[in-house]
Amino acid sequence: MAQVRSWAGLDVHAEKVVAATVDAQSGELRFARLSGSTSEVAAFCRALAGPTRVAYEAGPTGFGLARELTAMGVGCVVAAPGKIPRAPQDRVKTDRRDAEKLARLLMAGELHPVRVPATDEEALRDLVRAREDLRGDLMRARHRVGKLLLRHDVRYAGNNWTKAHRDWLASIALGEPVAQAVLQDGLGSIDALLVRRESLERQMTALVPGSPWAREVARLRCLRGIDTLLALGLCADIGYFDRFTSDTRARTRSRAALREPNRAGVAHQVGEGGRAGGLLRGHRGHRFLRPQAH
Repeated sequence: MAQVRSWAGLDVHAEKVVAATVDAQSGELRFARLSGSTSEVAAFCRALAGPTRVAYEAGPTGFGLARELTAMGVGCVVAAPGKIPRAPQDRVKTDRRDAEKLARLLMAGELHPVRVPATDEEALRDLVRAREDLRGDLMRARHRVGKLLLRHDVRYAGNNWTKAHRDWLASIALGEPVAQAVLQDGLGSIDALLVRRESLERQMTALVPGSPWAREVARLRCLRGIDTLLALGLCADIGYFDRFTSDTRARTRSRAALREPNRAGVAHQVGEGGRAGGLLRGHRGHRFLRPQAH
């Protein structure tokens, strides 16, 4: 491998990017302020004296910059933010300091890369998470209707949100016209969300055979209690299962994840050679991965 000539740390924001570059031969440190445009940042990195290696933190801007730099032949590391070393006394945060820190950590080999997913894998993950967000909206809409009826002392003797319960809701007539209008609006919102959820679920099921996770979904469906949608949710959160084979502890976690689908999708994403992280109960996929009644 050719010796790296230019090292660059990028502090990436939605509207701007601050770059800190270090010339390996002269040791000169320079800063540049760029717009948030991916093409402009990629062109800046390509113009550096090569070979070049770049790093930035994983964040809401996604992986488009990493893909474009890789296509240009520029080495790029997308660093896991939670694994970046931070000194206790390092309390001052500025864009220039953050960019310089990334460049120096990259030179020292102390950054933990995350895996950059393929575009089709990322698109399918967005679809899975769109369904997850929609299910959260549906739960909140149902809660609003339930609390409205409770305030009017209207109760249902049975299981909520079954077909019989929905028929009962349609027959309710509240004494106050305004309250009745609010009830009808809430029921209409619930019906619309159900239609949207069914549409997303049909798309997810149809995309599985040609998806990057077709084999993993088929294997997970062999486990009791895991259907196609739950298996796809697990794959979307885990990303790739090969990272659990780095050591004995990781293999143990992988087997435990398959035994406990409620917690399987919440492992940290780390890159090749990285250590698989722990399982977090607070991950956004935790509630989604629980089998729930519709």
